[in-house]
Amino acid sequence: MRWPFRFGVRLRLLLAVTAAVAIALAVGVMAFNVLLAQRLSASATSLARAQAEVELGSLEIAGGKPVAPEVPDGGRLGIPVWVFSGSKVIEEPKAPRSIDNAVASLVGGPERALSVDGRVRLYSLPITDRGARVGTVVAAVSLDAYGETARSALLGSLILAVLLLAAITALAWWALGRALRPVARMTTSAAAWSEFDLDHRFELGEPYDELTRLGATLDALLGRLAASLRHEQLFTAELSHELRTPLARIATEVELALKHERTGDEYRESLEAVSRSTAQMTRTVETLVAAARQEAGLSRVSSDARDAVTRAVAETQPLAAEHGVELELRLPPAPVRVGVDVELLAQIVRPLLENAVRYGRGRAEITLLQSGSAAVLAVVDDGPGVRRDEQGAIFEPGVRGSAAVAGAEPGAGLGLALARRLAQSAGGEIDADQSSSGGRFILRLPLG
Repeated sequence: MRWPFRFGVRLRLLLAVTAAVAIALAVGVMAFNVLLAQRLSASATSLARAQAEVELGSLEIAGGKPVAPEVPDGGRLGIPVWVFSGSKVIEEPKAPRSIDNAVASLVGGPERALSVDGRVRLYSLPITDRGARVGTVVAAVSLDAYGETARSALLGSLILAVLLLAAITALAWWALGRALRPVARMTTSAAAWSEFDLDHRFELGEPYDELTRLGATLDALLGRLAASLRHEQLFTAELSHELRTPLARIATEVELALKHERTGDEYRESLEAVSRSTAQMTRTVETLVAAARQEAGLSRVSSDARDAVTRAVAETQPLAAEHGVELELRLPPAPVRVGVDVELLAQIVRPLLENAVRYGRGRAEITLLQSGSAAVLAVVDDGPGVRRDEQGAIFEPGVRGSAAVAGAEPGAGLGLALARRLAQSAGGEIDADQSSSGGRFILRLPLG
């Protein structure tokens, strides 16, 4: 059901609080007045009974009949009292006919109370002599004062309830405004931070109420936005890093082809080089898209890790020959199935091989094996290795180790960062181990 009017949270909460308080006050006023009416009725009955007992105690029995004492008309306490000997009245105050008729109905009956027209309460007591009933005493109490008390209490309780409802409504409006003001500030701040600076956080500590849970939720939201933005920036940096080399090759081949006349075979070689670079660019883009799908949980593929490692080694052979480094590959005889696409796994392995080729002195060993529920790939070279304080930093985008700086190796410091991110997107991890004999990188991927 859609309401015709839309109210803000503060007004909706205020209406809910006001309605709840109004219901509670109505129930309280009703219960109070019902209990008060019962107490007043019991009090009137007690007063009438007390007067009847006083009258009964003042009577004398003569010849088996009650004799009324000489008292002023209207009873000893100013309360009308009737005294009957048998069914004959021996003491009778002046009263309306309706009351006289009601009193007559009580004569000879048991001890009990009776209300007449809601204005008079009668109470009858039997008169006995040596166990035999000889008469009846009936006392009457006016209910006008009790009714006035009940009406005054009802009016007072209604006025008090209205005043309390107004006060609670005003207090609730103020309290809700104070309570929701931080929410409005947090919402405004979160909107500004998400637009200009995603590194700010509310940092309200461990959530313990609605506001701290909201702060934690907004912190998580900002964190996801920041992570998404960083992934986007990282994707752009990785894409430019991976496409830089093939684009440079294409540009070089095209420039040479335009500047110098060549034979048909030379043009063919040049076009083949351009084709290879274009294919490399296509694989790079497809690999990064596959990594994005893997991170989003959209890709569920399985492949033999031996195929991907073999492909990565083959693609790295030209660079290894250029640096004079021999690549030694050791593969298990049985397939090693992992939950990663072949091209994506090759893209993960390739930076590790290129790193070993660039910094190795003459030999790099690549070993693939299955260990428990994981596939483990070790890439070991005989270069300077990785210092302990650099084992985590070299996987950060744009960070290069001391060996790269000392050797003046070209690069943007994104290869290892890309490899680790791609590995993590597949549920794996890459670590750099300290080794006295050279660099040692370990890739672990869950079996698929």
